[in-house]
Amino acid sequence: MYTSGCFDIFHYGHLNILKKSKGMCDHLIVGVSTDELILKAKGRLPVIPFEERIKLVKAISYVDEVIPQVDKNKQRIVDEYNIDAISVGDDWKGRFPKTTCPVEYVTYTANVSSTILRETLQLQAVES
Repeated sequence: MYTSGCFDIFHYGHLNILKKSKGMCDHLIVGVSTDELILKAKGRLPVIPFEERIKLVKAISYVDEVIPQVDKNKQRIVDEYNIDAISVGDDWKGRFPKTTCPVEYVTYTANVSSTILRETLQLQAVES
């Protein structure tokens, strides 16, 4: 199974999707968005640099393998890594790109997100 994310300002919602995803598979591959992809997609750099975010995700016991997510092309990952299924938060229902494998929707963890944490901590977006 494959799941991916920015994993910036790692929180319980991140841990929850990794735990639930691992519960559905034997081997969980996690894509961690590169700084460049986040900048392109969100218009700002992450708070935590890529190398630190990837080390954090690798240290989680539910995760078997970590790869850089350099683009949003999920089908390329499915083909390259022989992925049988993808897991994403159910906030993606109806908007997740089509792939040749099934998509499993994990219940979104309410009231926690990196955006909420960033705003609560009053972190400013890093200028590029």
